[in-house]
Amino acid sequence: MNDYLDLFMSYISVEKGLSKNTSAAYSRDLARYLDFLDQERKQTPAEVGPLEVAKFMGALKDRGISARSRARNLSAIRMFHKFLMVENYADSSPASIIEAPRTANKLPHFLTGPEVEALLAACSGNKADDIRDLAMLELLYATGLRVSELVNLKLREVNLQSGYLLTVGKGDKERLVPIGESACQKVSRYLQEVRASQDPLDRNPHLFLSRLRDAMSRQAFWNIIKKRALSAGIRKNISPHTLRHSFATHLLENGADLRSVQIMLGHADLATTQIYTHVTRERLKRLHQQIHPRG
Repeated sequence: MNDYLDLFMSYISVEKGLSKNTSAAYSRDLARYLDFLDQERKQTPAEVGPLEVAKFMGALKDRGISARSRARNLSAIRMFHKFLMVENYADSSPASIIEAPRTANKLPHFLTGPEVEALLAACSGNKADDIRDLAMLELLYATGLRVSELVNLKLREVNLQSGYLLTVGKGDKERLVPIGESACQKVSRYLQEVRASQDPLDRNPHLFLSRLRDAMSRQAFWNIIKKRALSAGIRKNISPHTLRHSFATHLLENGADLRSVQIMLGHADLATTQIYTHVTRERLKRLHQQIHPRG
């Protein structure tokens, strides 16, 4: 069955255009699934039926795997077996009748306006790291980029004069995102005072560089935002995605329309963006209960 996995991985990276991170997640999930099938002595697609898929899903549940992760596993399995059908390696998909685990719709965590200001203020020094970190955080909050999109930004993709950047999101889809004056100023200062001395000939195409003058990694930026949040006195479990959630929530709270937020976030489906309307409604509800005399 591993031979089919190799064909499938080639298919989703070339034909479907899925991102490296998504492809890696599919590869991990399906490798675990195929190990299970190997233990069940199922060597060909024809030998795999709904019972095997159900047993695998049950095994994940017994191991304490969350409903959300199990749903992701099932999604990968369904796509894998659908691929086998399309390529005529199988007559049917044993996963098509398996019901997905019910997942709770958790509302995304976000920062309040004062918390965002405190986070940015934690980078107010004049050291190179302060200037760079402030530029990254300002840009992340101003644009709602995913952390992978932020660290992969190239110099040529950012136009500070026009106030726009071009980013490549999931599925290798390009989108233009407005930056905003404050973020433009912070990024411009970083370019002039920090990056120019790190890479005077612009040999590294990436916008943000580490102390070692390499492209900033996701893990390194994760550590930066954790450190700055701690300095700001923010006790929430904060991650780069928290600023993306804050970006979307604050836009909607201030009157932005859902379709515009969807475009800026790069969501393929409007339903994905609608989770933020629940956030704003829940917040209004709490405010009403706290402030209204008969709340």
